[in-house]
Amino acid sequence: MDDKVKHIARAGFASKGTVYALTGILALGAAFGLGSQSQGKLGVLKFLQDQPFGNVLLGIVGLGLLCYAFWRFYQSIKDPEGMGSDGKALGKRIGFFISGLVYLALGIYAFYQIFNPASGGQSNKGKFLPTEYLDYVFYAVAIGLAIKALFQLVKVIKGDFLQKFRLSTLSDMNTRNVIKWLGYAGLSSRAVVTGVIAYFFFRAADTASQNDIKGTAEAFSFLRQSSGPWLVGLVAFGLICYGAYMFIMAKYRHFDD
Repeated sequence: MDDKVKHIARAGFASKGTVYALTGILALGAAFGLGSQSQGKLGVLKFLQDQPFGNVLLGIVGLGLLCYAFWRFYQSIKDPEGMGSDGKALGKRIGFFISGLVYLALGIYAFYQIFNPASGGQSNKGKFLPTEYLDYVFYAVAIGLAIKALFQLVKVIKGDFLQKFRLSTLSDMNTRNVIKWLGYAGLSSRAVVTGVIAYFFFRAADTASQNDIKGTAEAFSFLRQSSGPWLVGLVAFGLICYGAYMFIMAKYRHFDD
């Protein structure tokens, strides 16, 4: 695999880690009264923009998200690590492509906010989809998210994600343990949040109401209302771990040539 592609992928991992770590930090603060509310991915980008030199920070993260989108598209189309085209591999490659679309949208949104900061209002939220067949669209999204959550839990149980690091080649036992436990904590927490968002889309499909569309921020609010701040804090800490895990991916991830 070309070294340039590897560098792009590592930049994408670091940027994705930044978004998830900040999501977890802000949610953790909100859970225990140290912040106004939990923030989803879009809220994190707005948070970055509000900081000193915010547009610079937002541009760096946005570029990284575009790098991650490129890597996902490259994985899906070029299959650089030779997964193949059987049923299981094809499903993964389709998942990579969808992931690329999500992070492409986030990267574009980051740059859009830089050049159109006044356009961040939510007055048109929920008006972008036609009402015809809306319930079927929501059911499809809900099923996709539920499958994603289950897939993440399977990755945790089987520990397949550890194969990306070739741990046997790392001589430092502490580094091996950090990679393992950050991965387990982060992927488990991400699965919980994804599952809650899937529930919201199932509920939205029942009412065919776009006002019921929820994201990461609302998932944390749901957890807080139903289980109290400690569960939210635990999941938020797990997302911080996932963010740190992505930084470790940026440094230690092995690429099959």
